[in-house]
Amino acid sequence: MDTTAGRGPVRVGERALAPDLARGFMLLGIVLANTPLLLYGDDSGAPPAPADVVAQSVIMTLIDRKAYPMFAFLFGYGMVQLYQRQLDAGSPAVGARRLLQRRNLCLIGFGLVHAALLWDGDILGSYGLLGLIVVAVFLGRRDRTLLRAAAVLAVGHVVVLAAAVVVDLVSDGEYGITPAIPYVTDYSGTEQTSYPHSVLARSTDWARGLLVYGLTPLVIAAVVLLGCWAARHRILERPLDHLPLLRRAAVAGLAVGWAGGAGYALAHFQVIQVPYAYAWLYEATQATGALGGLGYVAVFALVAARYQLRERIPGPVAVAVIALGQRSLSGYLAQSVINAPVFAAWGFGIGAWMTSAPTALFAVGVWLITVLLAEVLRQRTVRGPAETLLRRLAYRSPSRTEVREPR
Repeated sequence: MDTTAGRGPVRVGERALAPDLARGFMLLGIVLANTPLLLYGDDSGAPPAPADVVAQSVIMTLIDRKAYPMFAFLFGYGMVQLYQRQLDAGSPAVGARRLLQRRNLCLIGFGLVHAALLWDGDILGSYGLLGLIVVAVFLGRRDRTLLRAAAVLAVGHVVVLAAAVVVDLVSDGEYGITPAIPYVTDYSGTEQTSYPHSVLARSTDWARGLLVYGLTPLVIAAVVLLGCWAARHRILERPLDHLPLLRRAAVAGLAVGWAGGAGYALAHFQVIQVPYAYAWLYEATQATGALGGLGYVAVFALVAARYQLRERIPGPVAVAVIALGQRSLSGYLAQSVINAPVFAAWGFGIGAWMTSAPTALFAVGVWLITVLLAEVLRQRTVRGPAETLLRRLAYRSPSRTEVREPR
């Protein structure tokens, strides 16, 4: 039995700028990617309005399949940060591991409740499951092991994708997804007019998809491992020490990520003809999107480096976004609290008639609301409610709600 007390939750003043800045903007990408999935009313087959084409194209090119890899990288980064803080405070390794696993189990529980009540596109459960595996198998391994495993997973993703292409070509597209599939996917429960029925539908789909979305995207697991490796070298805490790496990652990652997204958008609107495009091009964007997500993380690290180099204090806008990043779990859940009852048929039902362009504007508005709420909490030196609950459950002891801000 462990007798050495580990340290409690990290204080806000101890946090690095780059991860929280990235998390804050990551939530903008997530809400822009998720909100269109709540649209369900247009099945007429009529061509979209020009504004909707622009909105969809921008989201496909710049955001789709990039926000979640950002989350994956920062998730792995945060796990290693927490583990190292526990060790530095004198906690035994086994105790630090148990803390991480409790947090991961709590994330799965949060995901179940989130999906059942509001949104079955939840990612918390999948990342909690992935976190359990990463801690059990990879935590404490050598850098070389992490990088090799990440490379194997990334190559495995490409191999699976290539196999799918071959099957599609050999079968003459019999197993592919035709270009007739709409951009907007119907999520269970969205069209349900009965809220209890929608809860059942969402819960069932979440449970069924937990293993699929938690384990099968091999490239996402690779990104988590890269985040673990980066945290060991404190790349985001000390961006000035890693400028060449960050610059290369930003340029190459965004170039590949945007190119993949643009190709998918062009194929979606049939500007270019790609054989069985939806059978493999969409999955290919998961790989290119992962690189794009890493590119975005590198960009925010470079922004943090600029602040450090010039010894500047972030302005009020950046401070508010950072405040949201420090409360990213609450910010993520708040998106569903606002969006689900507004768009779903069991709520106000605007998803039946809204289109892509106004939905994107609505999503930006939701993000701005969460930024403002996070700033209010920052000024009151209060954690986000979800973060407070997670800490109380994971640390098994009451955690102070009030936190100290840096002076």
